[in-house]
Amino acid sequence: MLELQYLIFTVIILALVFDFINGFHDTANAIATSVSTRALQPNHAIMMAAVLNFLGAMVSTGVAKTIGGDIVSSASIVDEKVIIAALFGAIVWNLLTWYFGIPSSSSHALVGGLIGAVLISVGTSGLNWNGIGKIVVSLIASPVIAIVTGIIIMNILFRFFGNLSPHTVNDKFRKMQVISAATMAFSHGSNDAQKSMGIITLALFSGGFISEFEVPMYVKILCALAMAIGTATGGWRIIKTIGGKIFKLEPISGFAADLNSSCVVFGATLLHLPVSTTHVVSGSIMGVGTAKRVNAVHWGVAQQMVKAWVMTIPITAAMGASAFAIVNKLFL
Repeated sequence: MLELQYLIFTVIILALVFDFINGFHDTANAIATSVSTRALQPNHAIMMAAVLNFLGAMVSTGVAKTIGGDIVSSASIVDEKVIIAALFGAIVWNLLTWYFGIPSSSSHALVGGLIGAVLISVGTSGLNWNGIGKIVVSLIASPVIAIVTGIIIMNILFRFFGNLSPHTVNDKFRKMQVISAATMAFSHGSNDAQKSMGIITLALFSGGFISEFEVPMYVKILCALAMAIGTATGGWRIIKTIGGKIFKLEPISGFAADLNSSCVVFGATLLHLPVSTTHVVSGSIMGVGTAKRVNAVHWGVAQQMVKAWVMTIPITAAMGASAFAIVNKLFL
């Protein structure tokens, strides 16, 4: 019993560390566009994002239930060692991609880590392939949807404001970007913080500490705080990539990208689907850039990002599997 309590405590700590890293890793999603167009001062943008990430994390638990219940075939076959290994793989990948300034997906990393750890612990029978398929489809489809809707929103804005002078347009939309950045930060919290909530709840349920798979209020608060604190530390390496290396943003295109991203992410939250806010924001920026001029988008940078997206699940699955082998030997 003492060992079980120790393992549960380790799961909670690692999940909160993952949320903290997710906060500063994905800060760029909410504020990169507004910082790059100088609509907001960086420090003000980060603090605003931290507060709204916290509030967003408190609105729902649907995504948490999807992460905790749709990847494994039964919570009873997943012990704390599996979850520790999955979190370890995801955390290591997030730190590596942050260090090199690659806008990788924390969602992909967590899903990959859990798949790898379950595969090596109990085999393919331990995975809920239908649930995994639903999650993978949402992760793949969301940036594609963001590209298409980004093109549409940008073309609508061009139709209404195309006859105004660039100075007038930029001045108006620089102010409006504060609102769009706020909605993006709120939607980011509503989706991303729930992933750690789902993992902690899965550990508590499989360990017998809760009788039904419902996210306790204290888990919601802890995860929301961890993400908010992580956001407050900033993520400057990735902000530079998101904010300027994909497409040179102006206030009107930054507003369009943030508005589009927040709609896609919050729509996924309402459908209880986990998505990568990194991918959605990147897709939105590609979409608004394409609407202006196809060759205005730095497709070389976009190609490097796509490679990182494709590699994330296989690499973190291998990390999760390797971590489980080590953890299993330590806690025989």
